[in-house]
Amino acid sequence: MSSREVVERVLRAGREQDVEAFVALMAPEGHIEWPFRPAGVPGRVQGHAELRRHLTETANALVTIDEHRDVVLHESTDPEVVVVEYEAHGAVVATGAPFEQTVIAVFRVRDGLVVSYRDYINPLRLLAALDERNV
Repeated sequence: MSSREVVERVLRAGREQDVEAFVALMAPEGHIEWPFRPAGVPGRVQGHAELRRHLTETANALVTIDEHRDVVLHESTDPEVVVVEYEAHGAVVATGAPFEQTVIAVFRVRDGLVVSYRDYINPLRLLAALDERNV
């Protein structure tokens, strides 16, 4: 499976909140990082057990994502690296209000598994969703 195909599967598993499929696509010590995040959101989650715990606890906790729009995958000169841009559309769980998130993510895939996933979310959208939830 190509790096691009692995990334497409990770995005689908994340959108569908299929924790087991997502974890299965990660290397045993693979990690997700959020360089820009609100307080209380971890900067890094690593390894299958920690990823499974984090994804299970956060599934449907704040927002649900119904679809990804305008997905563009950029394959690089390094066959392990794929950059993806997309718009995530869904709803704030507590209020049902629409939720939209601009995402740029950088994946490193080795031997068919994700070893690194840097998720550059738009923290302002997430903070707005947190404020709506606390109203």
